[in-house]
Amino acid sequence: MGNWVINNGFTSFMLVVWMGINIFLFVWFYFFYDLGDQFFYTRHLLGSALAWARAPAAVLNFNCMLILLPVCRNLLSLIRGSFCCSRTMRKQLDKNLSFHKLVAYMIALMTAVHMIAHLLNVEWYNNSRQGVYDKLSTALSNLSDTENTTYLNPIRITNLIPTYFVFTTIAGLTGVIITLALILIITSSMEVIRRSYFEVFWYTHHLFIIFFAGLVFHGAGRIVRSQTKTDPPHNFTFCKDRIDDWGKIPECPIPQFAGGFPQTWMWVIGPMVLYICERILRFIRYLQTVRYRKIVMRPSKVLELQLVKSGFKMEVGQYVFLNCPAISQLEWHPFTMTSAPEEDFFSVHIRSAGDWTNKLIDIIMGVDGPFGTASEDVFDYEVSMLVGAGIGVTPFASILKSIWYKFKDSNPKLRTRKVDHVKVRFDEDTDVVTGLKQKTHYGRPAWDKEFEQVRKENPTSVVGTFLCGPEALGKVLEKKCAKYSDVDPRKTKFYFNKENF
Repeated sequence: MGNWVINNGFTSFMLVVWMGINIFLFVWFYFFYDLGDQFFYTRHLLGSALAWARAPAAVLNFNCMLILLPVCRNLLSLIRGSFCCSRTMRKQLDKNLSFHKLVAYMIALMTAVHMIAHLLNVEWYNNSRQGVYDKLSTALSNLSDTENTTYLNPIRITNLIPTYFVFTTIAGLTGVIITLALILIITSSMEVIRRSYFEVFWYTHHLFIIFFAGLVFHGAGRIVRSQTKTDPPHNFTFCKDRIDDWGKIPECPIPQFAGGFPQTWMWVIGPMVLYICERILRFIRYLQTVRYRKIVMRPSKVLELQLVKSGFKMEVGQYVFLNCPAISQLEWHPFTMTSAPEEDFFSVHIRSAGDWTNKLIDIIMGVDGPFGTASEDVFDYEVSMLVGAGIGVTPFASILKSIWYKFKDSNPKLRTRKVDHVKVRFDEDTDVVTGLKQKTHYGRPAWDKEFEQVRKENPTSVVGTFLCGPEALGKVLEKKCAKYSDVDPRKTKFYFNKENF
């Protein structure tokens, strides 16, 4: 258990906090609408569906506030590079996309509950307007003033088709648009679609613009209404059984109602502004000229691009987004840089896998980045294990080159004294990615043997284990890090870090 806490304790704590806030918001607003006196008459028309619609809405506001933050990559890189960002916090920043997906799942779940509850509300509003239920429901549905503003039931005519109401009101129409956009975004994000039809994933994900636009205006319809204070006050406990006396006796003035003030925009305006600033910065970078320094087709259909961009600065293990306007003005693909910060250019190695990569040689390119990743922390450890699978060697090529330059120049900031077990398959005398004479190993390693050896050779060290490779391998290495980490703070500990784009 102690070994597991070393690698996953703070992450689990953050997830518990996030889930706790979600549960608190749901429960608090559920009882607010289910027990609040101002909603007594509203509950008489809608029953428990009122609370089941409003509680998920509160959770949706919270998560829609969070959903954009994990993909503000420049913001995350800024935080990562700040002096107050500890190693533990940087490990959480490396899980930004995992958290982004988790928040999206919560949004999808709460949207489903919210939508079903409101569909029931529309049906019950309509039935009450037609006099299907009791006398009180009919009386409440018939209420209106000369300006038709203090009503309770938003359905104002008796011969309305519920579907027409859904598609002709602000709340209904924006709700349909939001739901359709969310369905397309989530379904196109499935692994099989993202891997095989990246363009579909990329374009449908930009429906988030429509999603947030609809979200901001969704509450403007003020469909859910509550009783307002009058002078003299309307006491529902006394007046609910004296409908015929409403407006005739001082104790029972005609009850008045008003829609709640829209609040969603207040939750999302901050992240939206941050994301707009993020996109503006990316656009400025896009306009900056990028020059080719060298183009090499390596074995195994790996394309090496050496690029030069004015004012470009990088750290080891960082990645950039590449764009080819001739293929698509909007489509950007992430690639880890294989050059070292000490070099006067930056390079990427791209495995040729289709038309997009094949056309890069003849097309002018845009570059956005660099952005921080887990590999930046490699120099924070005295001992590092670098595990690269296939083209996943690219971030470690940058690291190995940088170590060589630092060692050559006797850089006093070089804290790392040993790098173990770079596992990649190459056949040349000199690595085609790193350009170094030191051969990397290849083949499937016996992980228990490897971790046991590292622990034996470094009995008192904190070992950083870095992976750029598939999720399945990541799960294996994460378990091994937990297994071979010692609870005793004086002995070996393995910290797992994985690249995420």
